[in-house]
This record gives sequence, structure tokens and C-alpha cells, in this order.
Amino acid sequence: MEWKVIKPDVFAAIMDFFTSGLPIVNEDSQPSADTAPSDDDDEVVAMIKELLDTRIRPTVQEDGGDVLYRGFEDGVVKLKLQGSCTSCPSSIITLKNGIQNMLQFYVPEVESVEQVKDEEVVEEVAQV
Repeated sequence: MEWKVIKPDVFAAIMDFFTSGLPIVNEDSQPSADTAPSDDDDEVVAMIKELLDTRIRPTVQEDGGDVLYRGFEDGVVKLKLQGSCTSCPSSIITLKNGIQNMLQFYVPEVESVEQVKDEEVVEEVAQV
């Protein structure tokens, strides 16, 4: 479509929002708790969290899913898939080909990415 065709609709949508009085930026929004920086994070974990927040999570959220960081141990990044990702048949492909490849490209310490489910997280916490 050409810009001159869609411009009136885009302009109308922007003006409708502007006149609604709603804030443009939600100042109360916080980064996701799972990827929030922590004093305990080493450089590798900080880089993994940053990539999840800035590159991976937005792409997955566009398809109605989400990815939660659950840990990094012995070269393995543990992630929990949420939303549409939990029932999507291609979620394992997304996890291995998409997320794992990107993390390995930027963070050489990452050897693999594994999906964890709530039960596995509970078992790990119980063992500690």
C-alpha cells in the first residue's frame, strides 16, 4: 500500500489516542522480574538477560507468547515458554533454532537452551 492511501487512517488513530488523554509512556512499567538486573549476575548472565529483553522477547511476544529466564548453569540457559508458545508445535524449533542460535552467536559461553516447566523449577527449588 502507498503511504498516501494509509496516511489518513494512521493520522486518525494517532489523533484518537492523543485526544483520549492517556499517557504516552507508562512510567510505572518495570522490566520483567525474570530479566531484571541483579547484583548476583555475572557478565554472561547479564548479557543473556539483555538479549532476552531487547531481541528475543519482543519477537516472541509478537506471536502471542513469552519467554521467561529461569537460570544459566554449566553452559545451559533454562527458559520457560508462556502464552501461545506452550501449545505451539513449532516452539521447540523456535527455542533451538531461534533463541539458542542467537544466544550462542552473542554469548559464546552458551552451549544450549532448554525449556523448563513449572514442575521442574519446583523440584530444583525443593532440592536446594
